[in-house]
Amino acid sequence: MSQDTSGTHSKDHPGQAAGATAHVIVVGLDGSPTSWDAFCWAVGQAARGNGRLIAVYATPWAAPFPSAGEAFDYDAAEQACRETAGRLAGEAAQRASEMGVPLSFVRESGDVIHALTSVARSADADLVVVGRSAKTLHRLAGSASRRLVSRRDAPVTVVVP
Repeated sequence: MSQDTSGTHSKDHPGQAAGATAHVIVVGLDGSPTSWDAFCWAVGQAARGNGRLIAVYATPWAAPFPSAGEAFDYDAAEQACRETAGRLAGEAAQRASEMGVPLSFVRESGDVIHALTSVARSADADLVVVGRSAKTLHRLAGSASRRLVSRRDAPVTVVVP
Protein backbone atom coordinates (compact mmCIF):
# COMPACT_ATOMS: atom_id res chain seq x y z
CA MET A 1 0.00 0.00 0.00
CA SER A 2 1.27 3.47 -0.84
CA GLN A 3 2.26 5.61 2.09
CA ASP A 4 2.41 9.41 1.88
CA THR A 5 4.50 11.10 4.53
CA SER A 6 3.94 14.69 3.36
CA GLY A 7 0.22 14.79 4.14
CA THR A 8 -0.46 16.47 0.78
CA HIS A 9 -1.91 14.63 -2.19
CA SER A 10 -1.87 15.67 -5.79
CA LYS A 11 -5.43 16.25 -7.00
CA ASP A 12 -4.48 14.66 -10.34
CA HIS A 13 -3.13 11.49 -8.78
CA PRO A 14 -4.75 10.54 -5.44
CA GLY A 15 -2.33 8.80 -3.13
CA GLN A 16 0.66 10.58 -4.65
CA ALA A 17 2.18 13.55 -2.86
CA ALA A 18 2.12 16.81 -4.78
CA GLY A 19 5.40 17.20 -6.67
CA ALA A 20 6.60 13.73 -5.68
CA THR A 21 7.55 10.83 -7.89
CA ALA A 22 5.58 7.59 -7.75
CA HIS A 23 5.98 5.48 -4.63
CA VAL A 24 4.25 2.33 -5.89
CA ILE A 25 4.75 1.46 -9.53
CA VAL A 26 3.11 -1.45 -11.34
CA VAL A 27 4.86 -2.60 -14.50
CA GLY A 28 3.80 -5.16 -17.09
CA LEU A 29 6.52 -7.72 -17.78
CA ASP A 30 6.22 -10.48 -20.39
CA GLY A 31 9.88 -10.97 -21.29
CA SER A 32 9.74 -9.01 -24.55
CA PRO A 33 12.43 -6.38 -25.17
CA THR A 34 9.87 -3.58 -24.84
CA SER A 35 8.60 -4.92 -21.51
CA TRP A 36 12.19 -5.01 -20.22
CA ASP A 37 12.63 -1.40 -21.40
CA ALA A 38 9.52 -0.49 -19.41
CA PHE A 39 10.76 -2.46 -16.42
CA CYS A 40 14.14 -0.71 -16.44
CA TRP A 41 12.48 2.70 -16.73
CA ALA A 42 10.16 1.82 -13.83
CA VAL A 43 13.09 0.63 -11.69
CA GLY A 44 14.80 4.00 -12.28
CA GLN A 45 11.63 5.88 -11.31
CA ALA A 46 11.22 3.78 -8.17
CA ALA A 47 14.87 4.27 -7.23
CA ARG A 48 14.64 8.05 -7.65
CA GLY A 49 11.38 8.22 -5.71
CA ASN A 50 12.40 5.79 -2.95
CA GLY A 51 9.48 3.65 -4.09
CA ARG A 52 8.71 0.04 -4.70
CA LEU A 53 7.89 -1.90 -7.83
CA ILE A 54 5.33 -4.59 -8.62
CA ALA A 55 6.04 -6.56 -11.80
CA VAL A 56 2.97 -8.26 -13.32
CA TYR A 57 3.19 -11.23 -15.68
CA ALA A 58 -0.21 -12.04 -17.19
CA THR A 59 -0.88 -15.43 -18.75
CA PRO A 60 -3.98 -16.02 -20.90
CA TRP A 61 -6.92 -18.08 -19.69
CA ALA A 62 -7.52 -19.62 -23.09
CA ALA A 63 -5.19 -22.23 -24.47
CA PRO A 64 -4.02 -22.09 -28.07
CA PHE A 65 -5.82 -24.37 -30.49
CA PRO A 66 -3.98 -27.65 -31.01
CA SER A 67 -3.17 -28.82 -34.51
CA ALA A 68 -5.59 -31.20 -36.19
CA GLY A 69 -5.49 -34.57 -34.50
CA GLU A 70 -3.49 -33.32 -31.49
CA ALA A 71 -4.74 -32.96 -27.96
CA PHE A 72 -3.73 -29.89 -25.99
CA ASP A 73 -1.63 -30.67 -22.94
CA TYR A 74 -2.85 -28.20 -20.29
CA ASP A 75 -0.38 -29.49 -17.71
CA ALA A 76 2.55 -28.87 -20.03
CA ALA A 77 1.24 -25.39 -20.87
CA GLU A 78 0.85 -24.55 -17.18
CA GLN A 79 4.34 -25.85 -16.47
CA ALA A 80 5.75 -23.68 -19.26
CA CYS A 81 3.97 -20.63 -17.82
CA ARG A 82 5.35 -21.38 -14.35
CA GLU A 83 8.87 -21.74 -15.75
CA THR A 84 8.59 -18.48 -17.69
CA ALA A 85 7.25 -16.72 -14.60
CA GLY A 86 10.16 -18.11 -12.55
CA ARG A 87 12.73 -16.88 -15.07
CA LEU A 88 11.12 -13.45 -15.29
CA ALA A 89 10.85 -13.17 -11.50
CA GLY A 90 14.51 -14.09 -11.04
CA GLU A 91 15.79 -11.65 -13.67
CA ALA A 92 13.50 -8.88 -12.41
CA ALA A 93 14.63 -9.43 -8.81
CA GLN A 94 18.28 -9.23 -9.84
CA ARG A 95 17.79 -6.01 -11.83
CA ALA A 96 15.72 -4.34 -9.10
CA SER A 97 18.19 -5.43 -6.41
CA GLU A 98 21.07 -3.82 -8.29
CA MET A 99 19.25 -0.48 -7.97
CA GLY A 100 18.12 -1.09 -4.38
CA VAL A 101 14.44 -1.18 -5.33
CA PRO A 102 12.03 -3.46 -3.47
CA LEU A 103 10.21 -5.72 -5.91
CA SER A 104 7.12 -7.90 -5.80
CA PHE A 105 6.39 -10.24 -8.69
CA VAL A 106 2.82 -11.25 -9.47
CA ARG A 107 1.59 -13.79 -11.99
CA GLU A 108 -2.03 -13.25 -12.98
CA SER A 109 -4.20 -15.32 -15.27
CA GLY A 110 -6.28 -13.58 -17.88
CA ASP A 111 -6.23 -10.41 -19.92
CA VAL A 112 -3.16 -8.23 -19.37
CA ILE A 113 -5.27 -5.05 -19.00
CA HIS A 114 -7.42 -6.63 -16.32
CA ALA A 115 -4.35 -8.03 -14.55
CA LEU A 116 -2.52 -4.69 -14.50
CA THR A 117 -5.51 -2.65 -13.38
CA SER A 118 -6.49 -5.20 -10.73
CA VAL A 119 -3.00 -5.28 -9.23
CA ALA A 120 -2.69 -1.49 -9.46
CA ARG A 121 -5.99 -0.98 -7.63
CA SER A 122 -5.22 -3.51 -4.90
CA ALA A 123 -1.77 -2.01 -4.31
CA ASP A 124 -3.05 1.59 -4.49
CA ALA A 125 -0.42 2.14 -7.18
CA ASP A 126 0.65 5.64 -8.14
CA LEU A 127 1.68 4.68 -11.67
CA VAL A 128 1.31 1.87 -14.21
CA VAL A 129 4.12 1.38 -16.74
CA VAL A 130 4.05 -0.69 -19.92
CA GLY A 131 6.20 -1.00 -23.01
CA ARG A 132 4.91 -0.03 -26.44
CA SER A 133 4.04 -3.00 -28.58
CA ALA A 134 6.43 -3.64 -31.43
CA LYS A 135 3.89 -5.76 -33.35
CA THR A 136 2.43 -4.26 -36.52
CA LEU A 137 -0.97 -5.88 -35.91
CA HIS A 138 -1.24 -4.12 -32.56
CA ARG A 139 -0.84 -0.76 -34.25
CA LEU A 140 -3.91 -1.58 -36.33
CA ALA A 141 -6.07 -3.47 -33.83
CA GLY A 142 -5.02 -1.72 -30.63
CA SER A 143 -2.23 -2.66 -28.29
CA ALA A 144 -2.45 -3.33 -24.58
CA SER A 145 -0.77 0.01 -23.90
CA ARG A 146 -3.36 1.90 -25.93
CA ARG A 147 -6.24 0.06 -24.24
CA LEU A 148 -4.72 0.63 -20.80
CA VAL A 149 -4.25 4.36 -21.36
CA SER A 150 -7.87 4.73 -22.47
CA ARG A 151 -9.21 3.14 -19.24
CA ARG A 152 -8.07 6.02 -17.01
CA ASP A 153 -7.90 3.81 -13.92
CA ALA A 154 -4.45 5.08 -13.01
CA PRO A 155 -1.76 7.30 -14.48
CA VAL A 156 -0.03 5.29 -17.23
CA THR A 157 3.38 5.68 -18.80
CA VAL A 158 4.09 3.90 -22.08
CA VAL A 159 7.81 3.44 -22.62
CA VAL A 160 8.83 3.71 -26.26
CA PRO A 161 12.19 2.08 -27.07
